[in-house]
Amino acid sequence: MKYTLTYPEPLRTQAVHTGNRQILLTDAPTDNGGRGEAFSPTDLVATGLASCLMTIIGLRAATRGIEIAGMDAEVEKKMSPKPRRIARISVGLTVRLEGGSPEDREWLRSEALACPVALSLHPDLRQDVDITFV
Repeated sequence: MKYTLTYPEPLRTQAVHTGNRQILLTDAPTDNGGRGEAFSPTDLVATGLASCLMTIIGLRAATRGIEIAGMDAEVEKKMSPKPRRIARISVGLTVRLEGGSPEDREWLRSEALACPVALSLHPDLRQDVDITFV
């Protein structure tokens, strides 16, 4: 997949997904001199982790005929001061299932934790992921 990006104004980027033409804006955060009117690039990394976990659970549940009644996640990102980087991402994910055994839930949990984003992040970045099935 390819994307095109521009820098339309100071500390803001605009990305276009070349496949579906969706547009995504980013701003530098206010604590780093930006306006904070859109997600920052590091916000996208943190939310990308949660989104990937949720997507993998949805995909895997479908292969076993397990219906997902809904999913909700809360994500917190902590930055380190020097060097400025993401130090920790915490994800609290609640998954409401229709059916599925306790074994299915553990399988879904292990599949989610091996999502492509989680596996792509640097090992020094602490990932605290709590998945609750209800």
